[in-house]
Amino acid sequence: MNKIFKQIDSAFQSLMRQKSRTILTIIAVSIGIASLIIMISAGNGLKSMVMGELEIYGSDTINAEVRVPGKGTMGSGSDMATGVTITTFKNTDVDEIAKLENVEAIYTYVTGQEAIKYQGEAKSTMIFGYGAQAPLIEKLVISTGRFYTVEEEDSITPVIVLGSKTKDDLFGENEAVGKNVYVKGKAFRVVGILEERGAMFGMNMDSVVYIPTKVMQKKMLGTDYVMGISVKVKDASKINDTKEEIQLLLRERHDITDPDKDDFEVMTMDDAKSMMGTVLTSITALLAVISAVSLVVGGVGITNIMYVSVIERTFEIGLRRSVGAKRKDILYQFIFEAGVLTFLGGFFGVIAGILVSFLIYIVAVSFGIDWSFSVSPLSVILSLLFSAFIGVFFGVYPAKKASNMDPINALRQEN
Repeated sequence: MNKIFKQIDSAFQSLMRQKSRTILTIIAVSIGIASLIIMISAGNGLKSMVMGELEIYGSDTINAEVRVPGKGTMGSGSDMATGVTITTFKNTDVDEIAKLENVEAIYTYVTGQEAIKYQGEAKSTMIFGYGAQAPLIEKLVISTGRFYTVEEEDSITPVIVLGSKTKDDLFGENEAVGKNVYVKGKAFRVVGILEERGAMFGMNMDSVVYIPTKVMQKKMLGTDYVMGISVKVKDASKINDTKEEIQLLLRERHDITDPDKDDFEVMTMDDAKSMMGTVLTSITALLAVISAVSLVVGGVGITNIMYVSVIERTFEIGLRRSVGAKRKDILYQFIFEAGVLTFLGGFFGVIAGILVSFLIYIVAVSFGIDWSFSVSPLSVILSLLFSAFIGVFFGVYPAKKASNMDPINALRQEN
């Protein structure tokens, strides 16, 4: 053990004789390790945020959304983001799903963006057309007033529920419930104000407003189709059976015989959480691998630096060999130098990574994002070990080169 400490001390002293080169190498390794820590932390924070946002739905919830046939979730999402519209999910489909034995509550949804006006004040905002039973399924908490009723939706009554920020932007400290706001020139009576919800899926939910789905279809969109539905089941133990019933019902009504050509996707919340967990874990792993690759590239640089160091210290190596140093002593010295170099880079990289990760957390929280600061001790330990391994692995070749030098030729070369 004493000998190992002497080797480390000797390696450290040798590195300090080339301070500029040592510092630059440590910085390069630190950047790679910091990136690794930041990527893992950010991935964990993103996963925690998304999974937390999915908690607005219970495990007794089923979601069904339109999809581009044959494209799958990701491909369909890309097409719809570019303007592809699926119009096959009709209100009549929803009525039939509502009749299923295990369905307790159901709401439909559509979205749009319009300017909302009140006494000269105007605010462009996202409008959610939500069915009246939404509060029974999703966590929508009213701070003032109430949510609209099924009767108001069925009778196409123009009512609206405002997000807390939208209310403040339009009304300030004044009372909003009972007042009329205007959307596309049509009057909507404010019946409720939602409690603050913060950001979800990158959207400030306090800036959105809610109107009954059928009202939005009739008065604003002129359509009879929806983007999707959320269903609450009576018996959660039968949720997968109900999911299959919804799939079979929609295929029958849409004349679909090949499941690969479904124009919808039905998913329980457990399915959604499992899928998102897998996707986010894969993203985190990919980011970590990319950061690790940068460390490998840095390792190649360490090989070059140590090789140059061997050439510069040829006389020193020959002198040490001539006074009795063995090949393995020279080998271990250069390996320890490479290991110490990358371990120091790893140490400072871990500190930098933790600090930047904490800064990301502070910034995210300041923007109302439900982010978590997550740097696991295991990731820190693995980062330090990986950095040391990189140094040792890429330091072996120049170390062997040094240990295999003939002492006589090494002394001659200096002269």
